[in-house]
Amino acid sequence: MGIETPYILGAIAIGLGASLIMDIWNLFLKRLFAIPSLNYCLLGRWLRHMPEGTLRHANITAAPQKPFECTVGWIAHYTIGVGFALVFVTLAPGDWLTRPTFLPALLYGIGTVVFPFFIMQPALGLGMASSRTPKPAQARLKSIATHTIFGVGLYLCALGVSYVLRA
Repeated sequence: MGIETPYILGAIAIGLGASLIMDIWNLFLKRLFAIPSLNYCLLGRWLRHMPEGTLRHANITAAPQKPFECTVGWIAHYTIGVGFALVFVTLAPGDWLTRPTFLPALLYGIGTVVFPFFIMQPALGLGMASSRTPKPAQARLKSIATHTIFGVGLYLCALGVSYVLRA
């Protein structure tokens, strides 16, 4: 499958949709079980410190706040979701976007947890795979569950995109 405009637009749509589904999942966890989500303002703070050469923090919450860090964090969150989806659609077997199957999306979603475990969490001062958090096992489980939901979201959103592509 060549990467044509409809596939790029489809991948963008499923990335945005899967990220939204992930956010709804996190809202559900917060409201029903009081399990907090990643504060995307802190993601924005991390990114806003990068132009100054600071890529790693001992504790991102102790780093000085930056203007527009919340906006930057939320935009980055959805941009990352779109980036993951673009990579997935490029790597997916055959005509997956026109005839999506569940297992590849689920496994890919779960696989994306390597990025927060080994890049983002250490850079924010949380340690590798949340090893420096008060409850590392709970944080790891939440990350895995959230990225699993992202994979489910990729599939569900691809179902809608496939309907449009086949029409």
